Amino acid sequence: MRTSLTLKHALVMALVAFSLSACGGGSDDLDAYINRIKARPGGRIEPLPEITPYETFSYVADRQGIRSPFRPDTLRAARGGSGPRPDVERSREYLESFPLDTLGMVGTLYINETMYGLVQTSDGLIHRVIPGNYMGQNDGRITEIAESEIGLVEIISDGIGGYIERDAAVGLSD
Repeated sequence: MRTSLTLKHALVMALVAFSLSACGGGSDDLDAYINRIKARPGGRIEPLPEITPYETFSYVADRQGIRSPFRPDTLRAARGGSGPRPDVERSREYLESFPLDTLGMVGTLYINETMYGLVQTSDGLIHRVIPGNYMGQNDGRITEIAESEIGLVEIISDGIGGYIERDAAVGLSD
């Protein structure tokens, strides 16, 4: 038993020695390539571009009668409650639960001389809308329906406590 174990060890050692001998050598072509590259004449390195100094800018809009963008608009802030506001008493319609960019117009439909817009939601359902309906998450009231788009007016925050109206549209999907 001991001789077969020693024989196995000898075979493993011979196999390892043979494997390691294959790893050595074979770098002659690499040495020749490196020597060829080193023998090439050196190239000219382009100089770095000249850096122009930064010119500072002094904001002088207050002197010219222009409002500073870093201070709130006191005229709009003074108005406060005037202007458009979302109707919090109005019950929400189903299409107002979807962001406007996830809705797509898929066509129009005429029923008794009334033009309906066909709107597809992200869940694949198609809904009929007419001017006066609401859709989108910014109190978007539909103002017109054309063959190629549905126009609406959204009421969005102006960032200083008030609201402004913004035109938007949902175009006909391809």
